[in-house]
Amino acid sequence: MEISFALLPALLHVYFFILESLLWGRPRINRIFGVKPQDVAATKNLAFNQGFYNLFLSIAIFTGLHFRTGEMTYAMGTTLIIYALLSICGAGLVLLFSNPRKMWRGALIQLVPAAIALFPYLKS
Repeated sequence: MEISFALLPALLHVYFFILESLLWGRPRINRIFGVKPQDVAATKNLAFNQGFYNLFLSIAIFTGLHFRTGEMTYAMGTTLIIYALLSICGAGLVLLFSNPRKMWRGALIQLVPAAIALFPYLKS
């Protein structure tokens, strides 16, 4: 059951990678992130970098899940997953506290699935 919970934040962060690194500047993406068309060029490199940060978090979770299938690498896989999920939770909290009125929805989309996925790992 824990695998399905950990997959959700991983897949969400692949989606964020696509939005930020591959589709940045399209009108629909601008609306999602609240970016004005005149600000797209100035924020493109930042979004590109942020997208790869999200992709690397996903890769850590996918790799951790793969490692957990092997007896010798189980602890390494668990460590990778916990680190990635804690990083996602931390980033969600920073987003929330940076501008609660404007960013609460995006912060919760990032934070809640990661926190739920983290719970089984911390419990054991």
